[in-house]
Amino acid sequence: MAGTRWLSEHEQRVWRTFNAATGMLLAHLEGQLQRDSGMPLTYYEVLVVLSEAPDRTLRMSELAERCHSSRSRLSHAVARMEANGWVRRRSCPTDKRGSFAELTPQGMTALAEAAPGHVEAVRSSLFDVLTPEQVSALGEISAVIRNGLEPQCAKAREAAERDEGDATRF
Repeated sequence: MAGTRWLSEHEQRVWRTFNAATGMLLAHLEGQLQRDSGMPLTYYEVLVVLSEAPDRTLRMSELAERCHSSRSRLSHAVARMEANGWVRRRSCPTDKRGSFAELTPQGMTALAEAAPGHVEAVRSSLFDVLTPEQVSALGEISAVIRNGLEPQCAKAREAAERDEGDATRF
């Protein structure tokens, strides 16, 4: 491993604390949504993205991108949400292989019912334990990390989709 830059002891501590904190936060939010609303965090995020889209509809490829998900993983999630009546898929009139996901009224209701508990869980486990200055710093740090990872994540998503041999076009 010539040229490998190891983490300093301080960096290791920060990394492990960050990793534990983000893992615990996501597990807490996942558990809250499952317990109170019967939906995984992934479904909640899809419903939120669709609720904010024009006409509450997005092309599946754009939905996958906005949800930071592979197309096949998103397709599976949307199929489950269709079974719940929360999302409807429809074909693209100009591209026979493309499709759209549309938030149904039942999906909007499920989101509206889940949102208060989810927002309270986010507030109590993240924002209430930080000072306003720490919230600002967290926002700035998170943006830097996200901006640095977005190009790599997009390339990885594209590679995964090629590897999956996904013949379906969104």
